[in-house]
Amino acid sequence: MNHTGSMNKDADKSLSKQRLLHKGQQTKSAIVEAALGLATQIGLEGLSIGALAEVMKMSKSGVFAHFGSREELQISVIREYHHQFEQEVFFPAMNLPRGLPRLQALFNNWMLRTSAEIDSGCLYISGAAEFDDRPGPVRDALASSVKTWLTALHRSVLQARDEKHLAQDTDATQMSFEIHGLILALHYEARFLKTAKSLNRAKQGFEHILLRYGATTLKD
Repeated sequence: MNHTGSMNKDADKSLSKQRLLHKGQQTKSAIVEAALGLATQIGLEGLSIGALAEVMKMSKSGVFAHFGSREELQISVIREYHHQFEQEVFFPAMNLPRGLPRLQALFNNWMLRTSAEIDSGCLYISGAAEFDDRPGPVRDALASSVKTWLTALHRSVLQARDEKHLAQDTDATQMSFEIHGLILALHYEARFLKTAKSLNRAKQGFEHILLRYGATTLKD
C-alpha cells in the first residue's frame, strides 16, 4: 500500500471513531435527559438503571456502560439540571445592566422556573429533602450546584448595592437569604398546599424586600 492509501485508511478510521464517539455522546445526553424527567417525578433516590433502561428501551448493561454506577447517573442528572437552570435563570439576566435590573431579572426568571416546576418539582428542593442527612458524592454535587447559584445571587445583591440601587448599609447576605426564602415558600405553597395566587404573593414579597433595603427604582 502506498503512502497516500495508508493516510486515507487512517483518516477513515479516525472519522469512524469520531462518529461513534458523537453517537455515544448523543445517547448519553438522551439518557440523562430521560433520567432528569424521572428524577423530578420520583426523586434522585428513585432513579435506577433498570427503570431508565425500560424508559429508553435499552438493555441495563447499555445504560450502565455510559455511567458505570447509579451514583454517577445521579450526579450527571444534577449537572444537567444545573445547566438548564443556568440557561433559563442566570444567563438571560446577565444581559441586563449590573445592579437592580439584573437582580430583578434573576428573581423573575427564578420565579417563572419555579412556577413551571409546580407539577414536576424542583430538583434542588426535593434533592435537599432526600440527601440533607446523607453525606456522599451525590449530596456534595447537589449542594455545590445550589451554593454556586446562591453565590451568584449574593453577588448580584452586592452589585446592586455598589451601583447605589440599594441602601449602602444593605446586608447582602441577609437580603439574599430572604430572597431565597421567598422562592422556597413559593414552591411549598404552590406545589404542596396549592395556595391560590402564590406567584402574586411571591412577587409582592420581593417588592417589599427591595423597598425595605432602599431600592431606588422598581422595574415591572
